[in-house]
Amino acid sequence: MLEPASGILNFEQLVELGRRGELSADERPIVQIVDWLLQYAFSQRASDIHLEPRREQGQIRFRIDGVLHAIYQLPPAVMGAVTSRIKILGRMDVAEKRRPQDGRIKTRSPAGREIELRLSTMPTAFGEKCVLRIFDPDTTAKDFTQLGFASEEETIWRSMIVQPHGIVLVTGPTGSGKTTTLYTTLRYLAAPEVNVCTIEDPIEMVVPELNQMQVQPAIDLTFAQGIRTLLRQDPDIIMIGEIRDLETAQMAVQAALTGHLVLSTLHTNDAVSAITRLLDLGIPHYLIQNVLIGVMAQRLTRTLCPHCKENARMDDGLWEALVRPWSLPKPEAVGAPHGCPECRNTGYLGRVGLYELLRITPELRRLCQADVDEDALRHAAFEQGMRPLRISAALQIIAGLTTFEEVAQSLPPLEH
Repeated sequence: MLEPASGILNFEQLVELGRRGELSADERPIVQIVDWLLQYAFSQRASDIHLEPRREQGQIRFRIDGVLHAIYQLPPAVMGAVTSRIKILGRMDVAEKRRPQDGRIKTRSPAGREIELRLSTMPTAFGEKCVLRIFDPDTTAKDFTQLGFASEEETIWRSMIVQPHGIVLVTGPTGSGKTTTLYTTLRYLAAPEVNVCTIEDPIEMVVPELNQMQVQPAIDLTFAQGIRTLLRQDPDIIMIGEIRDLETAQMAVQAALTGHLVLSTLHTNDAVSAITRLLDLGIPHYLIQNVLIGVMAQRLTRTLCPHCKENARMDDGLWEALVRPWSLPKPEAVGAPHGCPECRNTGYLGRVGLYELLRITPELRRLCQADVDEDALRHAAFEQGMRPLRISAALQIIAGLTTFEEVAQSLPPLEH
């Protein structure tokens, strides 16, 4: 368990107040607890705050660098009041505890940065569970090198996103950094002479250079309907939060065919799978051949803490399993985690991206048929210069940024 931040004295006494029974969300101790919670999350670089009610003691957990950490326990009465206080800040219905709700909070970090939080509540057996997703502008205000792109990967990605029209896809599981990559890309493309429009669900970060619209299912403003609207707004570049269904995919293709650059995300395991996913959705192969510029699959992996990392020797068998059949020389020494106060004794501090870039060449276009063999397409992509995610991972290990154990959690199972 972590020590509370020093900004609030007698934190234990504030929590102890909850043992006396019912508490109001507006009482000063509850206001202070919520203030401490937010400021402490910002200082710990948390991406999410979880408030989880339990029968005996409610749990507070932070997600830091993709891993959940237990932070504190609160009595049920205090947990309920804290959740109510957060719902008030997020302009949510405090009286409604049976239905899931969504809200937003705008606040500032200790350094004065404006930070946005997205709230989500859901009813559980012991009360409302609340999750706060933290959107820090510093996270999205990065360049491609900070995201972990190797120079060759950055060159390929830039060549794909400067095309005048077509579709560029970013794929990967939830939490793999797709949104950060897209925002970084849009900031790079958003010149004064270009109209960049987005349709998102929800808008995760308000960016002044972009024209952003949020999906509203309650009034039939879906992704597909939003794209129709954007096409009447004289756009140059359109970003679609996610292609989930045939109608959205059809509208994305239509936008690309009519001379727009379309950026979007898909949930697939690797870059080549995005093509078969579009075919499965019902997009004809000849349209995919016409509009698809390229696909980038990505993952996030934790990076070693620079304050305490140690040197270690890489196991020959593990290295061979990681890079086979590519021939990357095994490094003499690799980094290993140790643990210090800076990284909360985890050995890791921050995260970096792993990337697999599929640029659609004329040869690959010819292979994009209705009955495409995914394995044959993947083999052809490798022959055309695509490097798999595990080679990107190997390069980060060589650079001393991460470890085999970390990347193995992000990649498909390796054959030893």
